[in-house]
Amino acid sequence: MTGQLKRHALLTPAGLWLAIFLLAPLALVVQYSFATRDTGVTHVVLPWTSQAYRSALDPAFLPIFGRTLFYALATTAVCLLLGFPLAWFIARHGGRWRTALLAAVLVPFWSSYLARIYAWKALLDDDGLVNQALGLVGLAVDGGFLRTDGAVVLGLSYGFLPFMVLPLYVACERFDHRLAEASYDLGHGRVSTFLHVVLPGVAPGVLAGSLLVLVPAAGDFVTPKLLGGVEQSTFGSVIDDQFRSGNNWPLGSAMAVLLLVLVVLVLVLRGRRGEDVL
Repeated sequence: MTGQLKRHALLTPAGLWLAIFLLAPLALVVQYSFATRDTGVTHVVLPWTSQAYRSALDPAFLPIFGRTLFYALATTAVCLLLGFPLAWFIARHGGRWRTALLAAVLVPFWSSYLARIYAWKALLDDDGLVNQALGLVGLAVDGGFLRTDGAVVLGLSYGFLPFMVLPLYVACERFDHRLAEASYDLGHGRVSTFLHVVLPGVAPGVLAGSLLVLVPAAGDFVTPKLLGGVEQSTFGSVIDDQFRSGNNWPLGSAMAVLLLVLVVLVLVLRGRRGEDVL
């Protein structure tokens, strides 16, 4: 009994932290989502109503739902394709440079995320460095690459790539590379060894990295606003508009709750698939 009380005592600070800074704000958002819009200073008033959810589920917002999910999944796929070879190389061939390579992965975190996205905006603009370089070989694009789906996915992938690399690195480092060598000795090729030996062995890192990228990418609103346009609006950017210029806190709260439910559903589905892989 004493040991159990000690464990509960150790968990109390973390529980209080989650209750104050996670559950309480979430409960407030849910409460706002059932309130009525007020154009005055208070933003929300009684009576309770589900009008905000009916507005959020309007068919007009379905394309934004789909675009948000597409950006999140595309970003996760790009980060996985780029992050896995890098993590594998660092874990397998990093040697004495392993710490320096991992530090290089974390270098972008030393500067503001907003400043980095503004830098990408300058690079992808009509007169940006990317378009100027393409212009030297006659491949310049009118208007640059801003306000396109590719620009948004590029910005999101750049911002969240380290979240994919670090869990993959841990999984690749713990992977017993003798299993891959044994697979080669038994006559399996590179593709077969990767699919049946390496990938199942590093599946926990793949799952963890995918979740760490998917969740923030689905809620990001800075990148779509700066690198995209109206046609690249996501649920995060629409929620931001409702709380700022739209002055419609109930609708913004309802959208935030729906986005949270969408992300949780995706996490549950991916978690089940991850259990199947493991």
